[in-house]
Amino acid sequence: MKPFTVLSLLATGVLAAGPPSGFRCLCTYGQSCWPNASEFSQLQSQVSQPLIHPLPAASACYPASDPSGNCTDVIENWTDGVWRSSIPGAMQTPNFETFMFKNGTIDSCYLNTTLTGTCGQGGVPVIGVDVRSVADVQAAVNFAVNHTLKLVVKNTGHDYMGRSAARGSFVVWTHNMKNITYEPTFVPQGAPANETYDAVTLGAGVQWYEAYDAVNLHGRMMVGGASAGGSVGAAGGWLAGGGHSALAPSYGLGVDNAVEITVVLSTGEYLTVNNHQHSDLFWALRGGGGSTYGIVTSVTYRTYPSLPVQLYMFKANITNSSVAQELVGELMHYQTQFTDDGWGGYGELSNASLSFSYMAPNMTNEAVIATTQAWINYTQTLEPQGVTTINLYRTFPSWYEWYQYLFSTGVQNGINGQITSRLLSRDTLENKYKEVAEVLVDCQGLFNMIGGGKVNQIDPNSAGLNPAWRKAVVETMCGVSWPDGTPSKEIEGMLDQLKSWIKSMYDVTPNDGAYVNEASLFEIDWQQTFFGSHYGTLKGIKDKYDPYKLFVVHEGVGSEEWNKDLICRL
Repeated sequence: MKPFTVLSLLATGVLAAGPPSGFRCLCTYGQSCWPNASEFSQLQSQVSQPLIHPLPAASACYPASDPSGNCTDVIENWTDGVWRSSIPGAMQTPNFETFMFKNGTIDSCYLNTTLTGTCGQGGVPVIGVDVRSVADVQAAVNFAVNHTLKLVVKNTGHDYMGRSAARGSFVVWTHNMKNITYEPTFVPQGAPANETYDAVTLGAGVQWYEAYDAVNLHGRMMVGGASAGGSVGAAGGWLAGGGHSALAPSYGLGVDNAVEITVVLSTGEYLTVNNHQHSDLFWALRGGGGSTYGIVTSVTYRTYPSLPVQLYMFKANITNSSVAQELVGELMHYQTQFTDDGWGGYGELSNASLSFSYMAPNMTNEAVIATTQAWINYTQTLEPQGVTTINLYRTFPSWYEWYQYLFSTGVQNGINGQITSRLLSRDTLENKYKEVAEVLVDCQGLFNMIGGGKVNQIDPNSAGLNPAWRKAVVETMCGVSWPDGTPSKEIEGMLDQLKSWIKSMYDVTPNDGAYVNEASLFEIDWQQTFFGSHYGTLKGIKDKYDPYKLFVVHEGVGSEEWNKDLICRL
């Protein structure tokens, strides 16, 4: 689609008139400023789909809900990320569907109906637009700006900081923007004709399982996320946070593989941005945080020839807890060697085990043995201390078959919780691996080997991404979780434990930063932790492209100018 210009938008009436002069607070449901039925009816006439009225995921299990609701379907699919992403009011982490009042009361809609007997709206937006086109997005943005509404943008609901929800808000739901176009000779707009890419353009609602299926049909693969069922959005917040992948050590992060982005601004203007036009916004959209500069409607990514993949799976059963910290520390120490040899992947800890699954594209069988032998030799020395290990190798004819084997099925959603992450630099892994291991063993954390290699070779200033990524090899994560109905005091106690792990890891790695997409609302010095030295530049770009200050999210660029609820400007 040809991009609109400001003049054409003015001519067609799409350009937002703007909020009232000097406005300080956004409007939420229940206030006198909230649009009336007639005004919503006018919005309805401008969009292609019926307006949506999101409800929490469990709402079908309550008598007061729509009688067509199917509670059995809810129960069967509660932990299925693809199912949850298909529901406008469902978040992948259900605690963000709830709302905790200052007195500790929780407004919620629990799956177990006996906990409260009622289904509250919680933090789920109350009305919004199911956008299917750029024009739908423009109409929704225009409406939100002109009525100064509290707006959220939701795709799949994968967000550990709850930025896909806000109590009493108006939502732009991008989930159904599913267009996929493969172009083996893609030329970015404004680029010379000889600048071509073998690329795929994904609509904002495309999820990774859909993207991988599509490019595989053309014998291609691409840098992307991995989650059980592939429900994470491929052209939304994943890229806005940086976009890590098991393929990143070989091909770079998501931000390094995006060649063009289309976006609707708060003014209503629709832009196509790349390295040749609006390059500053293109820079910011690649790692500068989601729902901050505009609403992305599509992303064009490089693709690569599909290659054979080697899989290396390791598991250690630990009967002697005193040796666990040593084992984890040594694994952290080995990570730089692994990633530089071409491995990438994911691992986890439990009370009595350590396991990981690593992959490497186009690696020979000889190289597999050579690059893992030192680690295997080390772990065998621990057998007398109560450590038993399993090492498995497997070759897959293509990356796609590796992905299907590990991620096409399974569930990992529908659990209340919050997490924190930390990027570990080469320096940390060389000199502080023992201290890092102490925190990881305590929190029984996760670790992703998605840095190093190519990630570290790219100019730190090539994208708005936190420069800490260009020194990072491993991302570690700690988290807490709780069952529905847990009292607010107990939840606060768990969050205090999370804050303790955050401080412990920060004290060990003060210069390493964190991944904004897998972090908490309690990170220390969030501007530096998430965006590093790029924060000031990102703030300037934010002010330039969002003059109406429509896009504001927790720990997003510019959010320091708003109160804790992100409703009123300070």
